[in-house]
Amino acid sequence: MTSTLITGISELWTLDPAFDDPARPGAVTDEQVRREAALVIEDGVIAWTGPAARAPTADDAVDVEGRAVLPGWVDSHSHLIFDGDRAGEFEARMAGQSYAAGGIGVTTRATRSASDGRLEGLVRSRLREAVAGGTTCLETKTGYGLTLEQELRAARLASSLVAAGELDEATFLGAHLVPGEFDGREGRPGADDYVDLVSGDMLAAVAPYVRWIDVFCEEGAFDPEQSARVLRAGAAAGLGLRVHGNQLGRSGGVGLAVELGAASVDHVNHLESADVDALAGARGTTVATVLPACDLSTRAPLAPARRLLDAGADLAIASNCNPGTSYTSAMSFCVATAVLQMHLSLAEAVRAATRGGALSLRREDVGHLAVGARADLHVLDAPAAIHLAYRPGMPLTHGVWRAGVRPA
Repeated sequence: MTSTLITGISELWTLDPAFDDPARPGAVTDEQVRREAALVIEDGVIAWTGPAARAPTADDAVDVEGRAVLPGWVDSHSHLIFDGDRAGEFEARMAGQSYAAGGIGVTTRATRSASDGRLEGLVRSRLREAVAGGTTCLETKTGYGLTLEQELRAARLASSLVAAGELDEATFLGAHLVPGEFDGREGRPGADDYVDLVSGDMLAAVAPYVRWIDVFCEEGAFDPEQSARVLRAGAAAGLGLRVHGNQLGRSGGVGLAVELGAASVDHVNHLESADVDALAGARGTTVATVLPACDLSTRAPLAPARRLLDAGADLAIASNCNPGTSYTSAMSFCVATAVLQMHLSLAEAVRAATRGGALSLRREDVGHLAVGARADLHVLDAPAAIHLAYRPGMPLTHGVWRAGVRPA
């Protein structure tokens, strides 16, 4: 084993779970942010953190020269396996048209026509972009194939990237949209037939390659009854549950996620008091994941992140990188938006984009820099993390370590 000592850290955000305050979910305590600190990486994990004056020796040393160090971003919601873009749809939306889920079909057609090599190259490029912005743990989904063969292709690609250490979590999202060939017209099968396929043969084919199953529980996609069928089938196949819910309205996705013990329900733009109370009551089981870049891109009401935290819910921030509604993997932008427009403190936003994402993926090894955690570091080109919101949009990522390795 080799070790690396990192010194010159002005702020070290360990976010060590041992120092959480149970009375303040989502808060960062004084013990979780060290000043004038150092840390040691050994064999890909954090071996020591503490005051710089007491730092031990190591095989190598790196001085970050007065910069802040955070855990790498944990992006728990993305859609990277696609070809094409929907810039025209975005332009129309900025000119006043409303977002509808049906635009997913445009990406489905482009993705189906892409060669295996092209699709893999596109996904690898997007992963490199995410890492360059400080993301060190990332989930992505299938969902732009919507046939058994195409979803299996996407799941195998995701699985190969997980095995290669380039991706962390793979999710099956066959229930993203009912494809055109299942429109129920002229004797063709309908939506319920597609749900049968997703929860039957398609699920059986892709399950060995993924850890999670997800469903778009929304008007224009899948209703709560159809969504429940998909999720229950996924649970029976041994997959963890995730839900797209309450993006376009009170779709029932939040209630379904809480009822079935899903790890996360994402979007959550349209909540009533009962939904907020349900998520607060599901703390420790179901995380509410907000997607600020998507809210801006669709001109949707911002998800009520402040209200969720105040109620006691677990909160995550993710990018939702996809070609239709959030074509960015810039988690720093999402954090700045959460501070400037969702009324979170900087500490709350950083925690939601690190520890919160890890909670939504039910992982304890990432999202913090306590001893024993995976050595995922995000070094800012700034002396303090507040610069993420103070200087929004600026390229503040100075360096990244992922599992103790600096990407080339």
